[in-house]
Amino acid sequence: MKIGLTLIANLLFFCGILHGQEYELSGTVKNEKSQPIPFASVILAQKETGFFVKGVSANEAGFFIFSDILKGSYLVSASYIGVHSKKQEVLLSKDSILQPLIIVEEIQELNEVVIIANKPVVKREVDRLVFNVENTVLSQNTSWEILKQTPGVIVMQDELQVRNQAVTVYINDRKVHLAPEEVRALLENYQGVNIKKIEVIANPSARYDADGGAVLNIITTKNISLGYKGDIVTGYTQGILSKYSLGTNHFYKAKKWRIHTSYIYSPKKEFQNVNSTINFIAEDEEFSNWETTFERTKRMESHAIGLVFVYDLDTRNSFTITSNTLVAPYSDSDNFQATAISNSNKNDAAIFATRNFEAEVKSNIANDITYKRLLKGKGALTFNTHYTYFDTARNQDAISSYFLSDGTFLNDFVFATDATQEIDIVTSQIDYTDIWDALSVETGLKGSFIRSRSKQDYFDLNSGRRLDENLSDDYKYNENVYAGYTSFSKDWEKWSIKSGVRAEYTQSEGVSLALDTINNLDYLEVFPSFYLLHNRNENHSFSFDYARKVTRPRYQDLNPFRTFVNENNFYQGNPNLKPSFSHNFNLNYTLKHEFFFDFYYRDNGAYISTLSFQDNENLILKDITQNVLGSISYGLDFTYGKALFKSWYLYNYISVFHEDETFIARESNNKTVTNRFDGVYIDVTNYLTLSKDGSFKGELGFTYASGFLEGSYIQEQTTNITLGFRKALWNKRALLSLAFNDFLGRANGRVTSNYLNQDNTYLTVPETQNFRVGFTYNFGNFRLEGKNRTIENKERDRLGKRK
Repeated sequence: MKIGLTLIANLLFFCGILHGQEYELSGTVKNEKSQPIPFASVILAQKETGFFVKGVSANEAGFFIFSDILKGSYLVSASYIGVHSKKQEVLLSKDSILQPLIIVEEIQELNEVVIIANKPVVKREVDRLVFNVENTVLSQNTSWEILKQTPGVIVMQDELQVRNQAVTVYINDRKVHLAPEEVRALLENYQGVNIKKIEVIANPSARYDADGGAVLNIITTKNISLGYKGDIVTGYTQGILSKYSLGTNHFYKAKKWRIHTSYIYSPKKEFQNVNSTINFIAEDEEFSNWETTFERTKRMESHAIGLVFVYDLDTRNSFTITSNTLVAPYSDSDNFQATAISNSNKNDAAIFATRNFEAEVKSNIANDITYKRLLKGKGALTFNTHYTYFDTARNQDAISSYFLSDGTFLNDFVFATDATQEIDIVTSQIDYTDIWDALSVETGLKGSFIRSRSKQDYFDLNSGRRLDENLSDDYKYNENVYAGYTSFSKDWEKWSIKSGVRAEYTQSEGVSLALDTINNLDYLEVFPSFYLLHNRNENHSFSFDYARKVTRPRYQDLNPFRTFVNENNFYQGNPNLKPSFSHNFNLNYTLKHEFFFDFYYRDNGAYISTLSFQDNENLILKDITQNVLGSISYGLDFTYGKALFKSWYLYNYISVFHEDETFIARESNNKTVTNRFDGVYIDVTNYLTLSKDGSFKGELGFTYASGFLEGSYIQEQTTNITLGFRKALWNKRALLSLAFNDFLGRANGRVTSNYLNQDNTYLTVPETQNFRVGFTYNFGNFRLEGKNRTIENKERDRLGKRK
């Protein structure tokens, strides 16, 4: 295997070394009066694809020169302070001098007004939906708000979803490796003015890892001009408790290198209330009712540091170094739970209260090194090596006090846990792209190597500090994945087709010392994908796509440890989890690039789901992650976005869907149960321009969900109304925003599990009712456009905990 990888890598690299004759292309940039424009930005792009090739800056006399350019057809254009020249076409076969590039400076003010009035444009491509938001009414939003209003995207409990499945967020094809709540914090501090477009990839192609669902890829604007820019971003949120964030970004570009650094500091306090009911059943009769109120107060702080450094060796070779670090040195939770127990006659029998204190420290460090070589013609070769280190330590102390209904003390139950986990991920990959006679080709190889080490000690404190070996464990998990893929695509006048296949060979071993078990998996799977697009005319287009995917267990879910709320309520991992395989079908019709109709069908197979079971004999409620027997989702989505007036943009998204899941009821004599739900989701958002110059904007949004299927639970309906305002200040150097969320207090729905001998329900109410104030200040040449070079790393997504 290693010899084969080496031979293929060497062959591809040798192909990249071959190159043809190189030439120089020069010219000048002038205004309409034939006066030179000093320090204007000039870009060179491929004529056929529009791909960016190189950018330079003119000197004081407006002169510029491109060196080491291959023979071919190109487009050249210039820009200065946001104003652009017309594109000039050149067929380069020798050293050449262009006609002057003319920039008409007087149109700058008018051009800015026109840009403000632009509306978002949605375009259907063969394997994705592209939502163009650059310079539109949406661009002053945060990245989080823009993603929420992207066609086909919904938000459930701070988690972005497409077609009722969690998505992976990328920025310039680079995965954001954070938990859902951390992704939101990051995107709320990432300015929307830096976004060019959002790509919604419901069925990722063969070049993406087979593990995972849909992808939301944020494409940022490209930096062309030399110089420095920076910003300071801060936000304050007031719910029941207060929280704030402070961040800064700095970017500098020289002729051969560029660097981007970022830092976000986020201290916060969060409050959560949960009201739950459990009816314990014996012989089809309720014999004990538990009514519980749970309150959690969490305090934490986190530091997120990012670095992107790019060095261009020459016009065809570049190195990129990226580093992302998330450190949470302080996180603790005070949890208080009061439970009233009554008998079948509803007479109070007992009361118990639990005080639970948790403290956690974690760090997540990721580093990438990427080398990219542009080959002769239109090909490219990319090598990448990635390393992630994840470390967390968590301890817990809990005491439950039991009383009779008259207040008579019975006894205490006291325990403590200490848990640690370390994860190392190393990946290496090589990707080759090219165009052969109008046929686009993608192919590559990847190796992923994961090592996870976990330990938990459970201490019984009722009679001293005694280690309970039955509830303690050491768990080691190793996984190697070797992958190769190839993909071909071609465009005709009215047709586009793309087809690919990915093969992944997986070896894994999980060892539990306490359970004295070893779980080995060794399998080779093939993942085909196919996409077809037909543009019947400028008003009608149809598309179809299919892909087979896999969902591998997250590392935390494999740990057989128990995470306790109290001794009667806990989450337990499952080392016997198996990967699940799904088949994904999508059919789309687009009318006038404004109305989008999507029908999807997804066979999720033996999906990995976290299910809740009440043990009626021992009076216990436990959450266990397990493979279901089968799961199916299908639905019809409708999206409509249009500027009704110059100052009013309306966005609508409606999804009608069906979900079902069949699983083994572990506390109901292992009977088979199917949970079904038919629902609808509606999102209507109004974007308003409240001033003539476009500097003052408002938003009014409404979302409604009739409910969702959550494993063994069904969530009831929810409604959310939001209101927001944004004001640009000081010639757009600063931005002030104010947002109100959950006006009605109905953004959270009760979930219920009621079948066979299971009858329990709960309502979780986090601080969704809140208001947020944000302020951004730009300095330096803040009109520079931003760009990041990135590459994907799928394995880190499995660090997050499954819902």
